[in-house]
Amino acid sequence: MSPSPPKRICIVGAGASGMSAAYAFSKHPDKFTVTVFDKQSVAGGMATSIDIDPSKYGATYINDGVQGCSPAFANTLRMFKTLEFEATEVGMQISFGKGEDFWSNVFPSKLVAEYKKDIAKFGRALSVIKTFEVAFAMIPVHAMLRIFRFSSGFGERMVYPLVALFFGTGNQTPYISSAILERVFMDPSMKLFEYNDKSLLASIPTMLAFPKLHDAYQAWKEDVESRGNVHFRFNCEVLRVVSRTAKESGPVQIEFKASDADSGNGPQIAAFDELILAIDADSALKLLGKEATWKEKRILGSVKYLYDVTITHNDLDYMDKYYEIRYNPKLNAPLASEDDAQQRQEMEEAFDFASKSFRPLYYTMQYAQDRSKIEMSFDLTHYQPQFRGEQPAGPIPSDDPANQQYNGGLPDHAQKARDETARKAGEAVRTGQDEKGVSEPPLEKHVFQTIFLDKDGSQDLWTFNEIDKDKRIYEKWWKQQSHRWQHYATVVPWMMFINGKQNTHYAGAWSVLNMHELAVTSGFAAAYRLGADYPFHGDEDCERLFRLYLGLSHGTRMRKEDRKGFFA
Repeated sequence: MSPSPPKRICIVGAGASGMSAAYAFSKHPDKFTVTVFDKQSVAGGMATSIDIDPSKYGATYINDGVQGCSPAFANTLRMFKTLEFEATEVGMQISFGKGEDFWSNVFPSKLVAEYKKDIAKFGRALSVIKTFEVAFAMIPVHAMLRIFRFSSGFGERMVYPLVALFFGTGNQTPYISSAILERVFMDPSMKLFEYNDKSLLASIPTMLAFPKLHDAYQAWKEDVESRGNVHFRFNCEVLRVVSRTAKESGPVQIEFKASDADSGNGPQIAAFDELILAIDADSALKLLGKEATWKEKRILGSVKYLYDVTITHNDLDYMDKYYEIRYNPKLNAPLASEDDAQQRQEMEEAFDFASKSFRPLYYTMQYAQDRSKIEMSFDLTHYQPQFRGEQPAGPIPSDDPANQQYNGGLPDHAQKARDETARKAGEAVRTGQDEKGVSEPPLEKHVFQTIFLDKDGSQDLWTFNEIDKDKRIYEKWWKQQSHRWQHYATVVPWMMFINGKQNTHYAGAWSVLNMHELAVTSGFAAAYRLGADYPFHGDEDCERLFRLYLGLSHGTRMRKEDRKGFFA
C-alpha cells in the first residue's frame, strides 16, 4: 500500500502564530507541504525592529511593537532559545501618573498611602474573582470595582493604568473582563506581578527584553525552510478564499497576488487541503467573504479593533512634562506613627534604593478631562539591552557551540546576530551608567515611545502635537484588539465551534488575549489539530498553557499518546 501524499497546508500570515504553525509542520517533512503567505517583505507581523542612528542614540536598532515578556511566557522563550536567541533580564520599574497621581512599584508614594485600605482589600477581591472566574469573565472592571465597593479614585488612579499598560487594553480598560485582572496576578502561565497588601505590587519583578526581533524571526524562517517542506511567499497578498469545499484539485482554494514587478499576469489561484488563518479576525472575515458561515460572521465579527499611533522620539521635555522620570523625594509616602519599626525600615530602604536606581521602563498618564483614558510611554533605552552594548542575539557567549539540531551550523541570521561588532556601535554615546555601572546613553540621549490610544474615541484628548517634530524618530499606526468584557462572552468561548470546520483553523492572540505568548501557542495548537506534534512536549512550563489553549479555543485535549491521566 503506497503512503498517503503529504497534506497541503496554506498558512495566511507570518507573524508569531503563523510562524509557530509553520515550525511545527516543518518537523514532519513527510506528512505536510506548507505554503506561508504574507503581504509584508519579512516575517514577524507586529514583532518588528527599526534601524536608528547609533551616533545619536547609542544603538543601531530598537524593537518596535513587541518589547519583551514575563518569565512565565515559556513557549516564546523556548522558541527563541531553540533558535539560539536569548532574552535579557531587566527590572520592571513602573512610573504611573504625575505629581499627586504618581505611584510606582519602586518605592511607596503618597498615593499608595492614601489608598492603603483599598489595596489591602484588593487581594481578597482577587481570590473571589478566581473562585467565580466564569461569572466574573462577563463582568467589566468598572462594575467589579463597584461590587467590591472600592473607592472611585483607587480604580481610576491605580487599577485602570495597571491593567491598561500590561494587556494593551488602553482606553477600553473599564470595560474589559474582570477575569483578566485576576490573571495578571494569579495565573502561573500569564501573571506579571505578585500582589502586595501594602503597596499593591510586590517589589520589582524580573521582565525579559527580547533580542533583536528582525534577526530572530529571520532565523526562525531559515530554520523552518531548512527541512524543505515549508515555502514562504512574502510580498504576496491573499485576496480571497475562493472555496473551502471544492471537489477538484483541493477543497481549499485561495486567490493571491504577488506585489513585486515580476509577479506575472495578476491574481492566481492555488489549491490546498487545509487552511490556517493566522491573521486578525476582521481580516480573516474579509478574506472569507461569501464563504464565511453564519457562525464565523457572528464570532469573528464580534472582535473589536481600535487604532493607535506610536511615536518613537527623543523629546525629554515632553516626558518631563507628563511623567515622573526621575526620583522625587517629595512624592514619598509619609512614615506613619502606626507603622512598626520593620515597616519604617523597609520604606526607608525603598526610598534610598529609588534615590540611586529609579529607572522606569513603563509610564502612564491619565487625561485630566477623562481619567478613565490614558496615554502610555516606554523608555526603550532603559528597557532594551542593545543600549548597554548587548549583541542582537542576546546574552549568549560568542563561543557557545551551536545547538545540536544545526548540523551545518546556525542559521545565517542567528550567526549574524552574534557579531561582536554590533556591541560597539554607538559606544561613544554611552557616557552614562545604569545602576550596575554598565555604560549606557545619558537621559538626554534616551529613546522613548509614546502610544496614543483609540483614535476614534480619544483623539480629541491626545497631546500628539506636543512632541517636538525635530525629535521624532518614527511614527507607526497600529490596529489593536479591544479586550472588552463582550470579547469573553461572544468570542473566546465560541472559537471551538469554528476551529476545524470547513478545513479551516484560526490562529492569533486575538482568540483569547493580546500576548505574544498566546500567539505562539495558538499557532502550535492549529498545527497540532492537523496532525503535527507539539514541539515542546514534555516541558511542563510550556505545555501548561498549550493544554489550556487547546481546550479553550479548540474544545479538545491532547492526543491520547501525548497525555498523562484523564484530565491532562
